[in-house]
Amino acid sequence: MKSLLFLVLISVCWAEPHPGNSSLEHERIVHIQENGPRLLVVAEQAKIFSHRGGNVTLPCKFYHEHTSTAGSGAHKIRVKWTKLTYDYLKEVDVFVAMGHHRKSYGSYQGRVSLRESSENDASLVITSLMLEDYGRYKCEVIEGLEDDTAVVTLNLEGVVFPYSPRLGRYNLNFHEAQRACVEQDSVIASFDQLYDAWRSGLDWCNAGWLSDGSVQYPITKPREPCGGKNTVPGIRNYGFWDKDKSRYDVFCFTSNFNGRFYYLIHPTKLTYDEAVQACLKDGSQIAKVGQIFAAWKLLGYDRCDAGWLADGSVRYPISRPRKRCSPSEAAVRFVGFPDKKHKLYGVYCFRAYN
Repeated sequence: MKSLLFLVLISVCWAEPHPGNSSLEHERIVHIQENGPRLLVVAEQAKIFSHRGGNVTLPCKFYHEHTSTAGSGAHKIRVKWTKLTYDYLKEVDVFVAMGHHRKSYGSYQGRVSLRESSENDASLVITSLMLEDYGRYKCEVIEGLEDDTAVVTLNLEGVVFPYSPRLGRYNLNFHEAQRACVEQDSVIASFDQLYDAWRSGLDWCNAGWLSDGSVQYPITKPREPCGGKNTVPGIRNYGFWDKDKSRYDVFCFTSNFNGRFYYLIHPTKLTYDEAVQACLKDGSQIAKVGQIFAAWKLLGYDRCDAGWLADGSVRYPISRPRKRCSPSEAAVRFVGFPDKKHKLYGVYCFRAYN
């Protein structure tokens, strides 16, 4: 009798794993569903594409499982949008709404609102997009003790470019790298942006900071000075370094601009100071590095004349490779950082539209 009871207990406690779910062999999860419908938050699109200066809607709707109603009515719905950092450990507040109360935060103030096309619509509208708006956003809906989230990625059309200052290669700590990008009408690039640029053909042997604090560089044509000629193409990763003490170049990201980029037709070549004044006299400002890259990549700007830029460098954009003008590839050609007082070049200007 005791043996029979023992066998019965074993048969009750032991459960064979489902043959089609081998991953469940070592772990069994028990779901307990409370009374009433479960709150679900859904993003109809996981990725949204836009550009600097544009308006965008990040989709988010909420439902109760097995019902078509948006809410139970027993509790007020609270909608919170945050921006996720690269490691998901920190979140930046963007917008919160509950009932008639609305609050936006930081640089999003005056630029964000809920679409509210229906009673279950929690989609976020962002106007006048900035370069810093790129990234992943979390939509969180809370009703009483229930809550759920969805994540939407906002991608911006743009271009990644490597940058080093007049001092030369590997002279920027992380904070200086961030400032250098901002000064050139751009922001420090993310890994995703660098990866997309690499897939589009970006090849650069100097390592540079990225927004997550890592140091990496993209190689499409393996060669000895850049990881070895027998290695596979890819993103070379130096890892994470001291943001204050370590020094590298930086990869910047910029998008389209609200203005006109152009080469100034002038009767003579100019020193750097003369170039700055010539642009001002023409109702413009001397162009920045980010602006020449955006004009080249996004507008197809092509000019074989080398010209001064705001950082004291001299460059020229080639979209149609030809003899004596970057014959092998389309690129923004870098002449260098010439002597500002004695070397003579043309100048690229930028006139912002109001």
